[in-house]
Amino acid sequence: MYDELFAINVKGAFFTVQKLAPLLSTNAGVVLTTSIANVIGMVDTSVYAAGKAALRSMARTFSGELLPRGIRVNAISPGPIDSGILETMMSKEAADPFRAERIASNPMERYGTVEEFAEAAAFLAFDATYTTGIELAVDGGETQL
Repeated sequence: MYDELFAINVKGAFFTVQKLAPLLSTNAGVVLTTSIANVIGMVDTSVYAAGKAALRSMARTFSGELLPRGIRVNAISPGPIDSGILETMMSKEAADPFRAERIASNPMERYGTVEEFAEAAAFLAFDATYTTGIELAVDGGETQL
């Protein structure tokens, strides 16, 4: 599990940015996807959270390395997003109480939508031209409140 998660979440992102960087134009934006799991302690997510924390660090490091070329690198950190992934990871009987628990603990008392996540990612990629090296939480306030 460790090797698989790190291969997908860390190595995949690293080599993608490494190979993509020479092709990017000045003022381009790169957005890496982390998770609020790298900020808050979530039971049974140690390997996943460590990989996402590595991505957060990678975004900060790449932002300094690519800034001389005018390329911005940021990270987006989703909280509970209604993406359908939950249903692929557990049975409906397990997913329903998990979802209810997450909603109850979220300050906005709901899951975010994929559209809300996409809008935040597009903002970092295109509109946030004076922003680099940050991690934007899209989590209904879960990591802040």
